[in-house]
Amino acid sequence: MTTTAPGAEHATAPWSTEKPTALLVLADGTVIEGRGLGATGSAVAEVCFNTALTGYQEILTDPSYAGQIVTFTFPHIGNIGANDEDQEDLTPAARHGAVGAVFKADVTSPSNYRAASDLDEWLKRRGVIAMSGIDTRALTALIREKGMPNAVIAHEPDGIFDVAGMKARAAAWHGLVDLDLAREVTSGQSSVWRETPWVWNEGYGEQDAPSMHVVAIDYGVKRNILRLLAGLGAKVTVVPAETPAADILAMQPDGIFLSNGPGDPAATGRYAVPVIQDLIKTDIPVFGICLGHQMLALALGGRTEKMHQGHHGANHPVKDHTTGKVEIVSMNHGFAVDAESLPEGVEETHVSLFDGSNCGIALTGRPVFSVQHHPEASPGPQDSHYLFRRFANLIRERRGEPALAER
Repeated sequence: MTTTAPGAEHATAPWSTEKPTALLVLADGTVIEGRGLGATGSAVAEVCFNTALTGYQEILTDPSYAGQIVTFTFPHIGNIGANDEDQEDLTPAARHGAVGAVFKADVTSPSNYRAASDLDEWLKRRGVIAMSGIDTRALTALIREKGMPNAVIAHEPDGIFDVAGMKARAAAWHGLVDLDLAREVTSGQSSVWRETPWVWNEGYGEQDAPSMHVVAIDYGVKRNILRLLAGLGAKVTVVPAETPAADILAMQPDGIFLSNGPGDPAATGRYAVPVIQDLIKTDIPVFGICLGHQMLALALGGRTEKMHQGHHGANHPVKDHTTGKVEIVSMNHGFAVDAESLPEGVEETHVSLFDGSNCGIALTGRPVFSVQHHPEASPGPQDSHYLFRRFANLIRERRGEPALAER
């Protein structure tokens, strides 16, 4: 990797005979050179880093990463290849997820019995621009010091780049603040989800005898969230992000789920918050994750704020104040709920043990709660699955049915 300081002449290192085929150009003018892979072309986005050791396919297809370029701190990415089962976006043909990826080591041939293709070919099909040969530790240190920068990532096999144009494009991009991306990744129409969680050597099952009905508002929902809901006996109806509350209530749901998603919660909240407020008034159980958590906080009178470097990884310790237990969770968010802004009657239920930021809330005396982290991602591996059973139990309690064991 070669890095040039802002304003310096873009050049390959004098000891290198390899012409760079990919560039990452930051908004401050920094140029980082590497080897291109995946799709060709360019994209402008925010650069974040993810500390997970596995799950790169899940990460790159998570709609919450829309508008972002993911730097992987783990050096070897792509060793187990790619397949059609581990994608998380609901409509993969629309290429919802990260627009770019940055790796340290070159991607090698996969070695895994589930691999259907290598990562390079999969990235091409997905339209994800990627680069390798990068000192990802240095880039991560830069993000930790200066925050998540806006940047342009480009892959051109001939190594010809308009560097000046890329610098101008990166500097001019408005960033994620006040940007509603849920509209871009949400479902185009309502649908019913029946797939249940994956079982070793069996694959995914199907929920054909549901005992409850959950309406999931899709702000960028992940497939495994829907699978876990279906696995607990739910018929899951997925509805677009801008579905009115009256339409949701007409479906007679037993529970309402507020999904994860990308962008600024305050921007999406302009149309989502009034709907959430109307749904809360009904006393139908409500459960939110990630963006859904942030917008629930807004609906209850709290505020959200942009984070310096965000939380992205699968090794984050979070304490559940309701049980006193610490769980290892998966995180993916660049905005957070300001705990100091939560009004009376809204309880902080979870907190990050890394930086003390809010990771969960509940409405006192009401069947309404949410968490910032991703319990479905199973980093613990199942430390946080109890949250789905907690939601199911709120539904069962409202119907006068016995509770499921949370663990």
